[in-house]
Amino acid sequence: MAKPMHPTPLLDELEKGPWPSFVKGLKRLAQNNDMMVDLLGQLETSYETRLGYWKGGTVGVFGYGGGVIPRFTELLDENGKPKFPEAAEFHTLRVMPPPGWHYDTATLRKFCDIWEQYGSGLIALHGQTGDIMFQGCRTENVQKAFDAINEMGFDLGGAGPALRTGMSCVGPARCEQACYDTHRANRQLINAFLDDMHRPSLPYKFKFKFSGCPNDCMNSIQRSDFAVIGTWRDDIQIDQAEVKNYIASKGRQYVIDNVVNRCPTKAISLRDDDTLEIRNKDCVRCMHCINVMTKALSPGKDRGVTILIGGKRTLKIGDLMGTVIIPFMKLETEEDWQRLEEFAGRVIEFFAENALEHERTGEMIERIGLANFLEGVGVDPDPNMINHPRTNPYVRLDGWAEEAKKWEERKAKAAG
Repeated sequence: MAKPMHPTPLLDELEKGPWPSFVKGLKRLAQNNDMMVDLLGQLETSYETRLGYWKGGTVGVFGYGGGVIPRFTELLDENGKPKFPEAAEFHTLRVMPPPGWHYDTATLRKFCDIWEQYGSGLIALHGQTGDIMFQGCRTENVQKAFDAINEMGFDLGGAGPALRTGMSCVGPARCEQACYDTHRANRQLINAFLDDMHRPSLPYKFKFKFSGCPNDCMNSIQRSDFAVIGTWRDDIQIDQAEVKNYIASKGRQYVIDNVVNRCPTKAISLRDDDTLEIRNKDCVRCMHCINVMTKALSPGKDRGVTILIGGKRTLKIGDLMGTVIIPFMKLETEEDWQRLEEFAGRVIEFFAENALEHERTGEMIERIGLANFLEGVGVDPDPNMINHPRTNPYVRLDGWAEEAKKWEERKAKAAG
């Protein structure tokens, strides 16, 4: 039987309403868990004072420099001892999930058994990092918990100024829109640079995310330094028989309202004979028509990936979306996969050597300029590398020849 619950009037308010409440879950765990009882007490105090009471420290496992998030309480009583002693240490283990987040129930049950034995029982699938978050562990049990999880074949994920855990969508395992093998890309790049994850030595975090198609289910363009997004460069495939079946089911007006009129570039037309025409040169790969008419429309056959660099959430200069660096790369042959790995290595190396402390890749590019970054990673400029279309239709051409000459001189100097 756990110790008595602390009064939690503010947390109780969060249980009201029709939406799910994390407080209900914590209280359920607290029915036979003293650590969770005291965690609720500290959390209630934070709501009362509007202050956080966790501090960091040094906690880890043998052979690793990251992967464990230390949390020690700063909330003390009048004698200088932890006010909520059972939750005085509440460390988190970040564990790498399988690519595509594929589990079987036996694995999940084993995770629960391990964490009930060594931790609080609180597991988050998944954190924004993509990791399995095993939350709430005392220092003395961190190594024991890791050993048990490691014996299952799972490894710690990234934490600190390091390569972070990669995230990949379900990809070709269950999605017909996937344009490349997201699972292989995730595992190959993480394995290639695993030392940068387990022994943090970068200026700040670096994230890979892999989305199989332009739907970007991993939010890679907003949330990763190195986004690999599946795409195609030929025509969208159209099954006109399925188009007619869809129109017969939904009606012409539905297709006009929800497919034709919602194309952002007005590239789709519905003919009188209930067939679709798509001006593919105007297609921007928004995926809307394919998502609505899944049987009738599908990505083209000439598939590959677009690589974008520099996406991130708010830090020094606000949110950034990734900038297109490689407009199209095939991922079919072993040579293709090797090129992807080599390019990723050049980007990480350039970031490690040129970024300031606590600076993300996108912020580094904003500071040094895209031209210098492209030169540093060995990529030629391309018209696709734009943040947004020009708003001024007039472009001054005077001075272009001089600037081009300077660019060629820099390239020649670097090559020589």
